[in-house]
Parts: sequence; C-alpha cells; structure tokens
Amino acid sequence: MKTARAAIDHIRLDGKTALVTGAAAGLGQSMAHSLLAAGANVVFADISPKVADAAQAAQEAHPGAHVQALLCNISIRQDCARVVQSTIDRFGGLDIVVNNAGKGPAFMERAAGNSGRRFWESDPDAWAEVIETNVCGAYFIAHYAAPIMIARGWGRIVNVTTSLATMQRGANSPYGVSKAAIEAETLIWSKDLSGTGVTCNSLIPGGAVDTEFVSPAMRAASAGEGRKLLPVEIMNDVLLWLASPLADNVNGARYVGKNWEPSLPLEESAAQALEAPVLRLPDRA
Repeated sequence: MKTARAAIDHIRLDGKTALVTGAAAGLGQSMAHSLLAAGANVVFADISPKVADAAQAAQEAHPGAHVQALLCNISIRQDCARVVQSTIDRFGGLDIVVNNAGKGPAFMERAAGNSGRRFWESDPDAWAEVIETNVCGAYFIAHYAAPIMIARGWGRIVNVTTSLATMQRGANSPYGVSKAAIEAETLIWSKDLSGTGVTCNSLIPGGAVDTEFVSPAMRAASAGEGRKLLPVEIMNDVLLWLASPLADNVNGARYVGKNWEPSLPLEESAAQALEAPVLRLPDRA
C-alpha cells in the first residue's frame, strides 16, 4: 500500500482550474503553488497588488504552467463575480475554489478605533469589515462558482477555517466569530451540494502558521509558551487530496493539516487528519 506521501506525489490535476483567494502570500500562495505543481491551472486572487508578483514567481517556478493573477476584494460582491467570470473566460471553466483570503487578529490590532482587544473595546467598523471579508467573501466566491461546478458535475469548495480553541478564545472577536460562521457555511453548503458531484469541506492548519497573518501578540505568546509556528506548506498535502478524485465521497468534513502524516498509508493519514465537525447535531435515541 502506498504511503500518503507517495500517493500525493502522484496526484495529477491536469485540465482542472483552481481559484485561490488570498494567494499573494502565506498559506494561499503556498497552496496555489502546490496546485500548480499537480498540473492545475491556477488563478491567484488577492486584494494586494503583490498578487501579480506572486503569480509571476509561480510561473517562473513552474514553467509551462497556466497562471493568472487577479485583483479582488472578496468583501465586494461584484469583484467576486468578476473574478469567477474572468477565470471561466481564461480557462473555460472552474473546478476548485480555495476560500483562503481573510482578515484576522493582526488587522484588528492595527485598527485605529480599538481601545483594547475585548469585544466592547474593539472598533465596530473594523469588526464589521472582518465579518464582511471572511464570512460574506467566502459566500460570494462560492455563490458564483458553485453553479459552474454543478453544471460540470464535479467540483471542490475548500474553506480555510481555524481551531475550535481559536474560535472560543477570549479577546479574539471577531476573528473567532467569523471562522465559526465559515464552519457553518461548510456544513450547510455540503448538504446543499449533496448529489451534485461538488463537495465542500473545511481545512485548518492546526495551529498558528509562520506568516504575516499572525499578529505580533500571537507571535509573542507562541514564543513565550515554547510553541513553534507551523510551516506555510502545512495544508498542501491535504488540499491536493481533497482536490483529487480520491476524495470524491468526502463532503462536509473538516481536516487538520498538522495531523496529516505522510509516512502512513493514505487511508490512515486521511483518517488521522479528519477532525470532528465543530458544530454537531445532538445524539438522538
């Protein structure tokens, strides 16, 4: 039986087109590179103009790959519609969406209207902006992408969320609130998509990742507790598996990148990375 590493190395996504939001840097850029390496056409979408440089670097790293960079503010519905349509115009379709873009604690720490980190001390405008970006943005992208995938009879929506502890941590509103909402989106959308050939799953790193997304306070806390930040490629293997036909029957699930063990057989590694849904229905007699 192949190990997870061997199986992932043989995954090919030739002919598939992926849209990765928040792809100018960090987790998004790393996941976009992994999809390119597997043969997918990849659209790098980001609010930052640096997305053009990120896509150019990816093109140079993967000669012959098909790459596109698009500016997009996912909190603006028309931007999301434009990016999805531009993807279809360029590549003829859309098969994989990675909802990765978002605003987090570092954004809130920089907000001028904050007097502290507790919810009544936070800047209401910045608070709302996080929700509009993280929750509404994921919805807008999925809303415009899903009909294309359903018409093709196959597709993937992967929502990047966070740990249950982060969702409940004090002084972590609205980030924790937004990620809990995205978990609900994953579960609801997976049911809506049942039987269409399109799946929706959640993916998390399993801890703070060494990117600019981590706030100075979080970085200091991790160092003080002796916890190392996770590498930026921590979710790539799970993403490739979820994006492949190997995961055709996986829908409404939640996976942890840190728990993926490449040395195990693929089925065991996938089972180890699977985490119970954050939101659970009560047991019925």
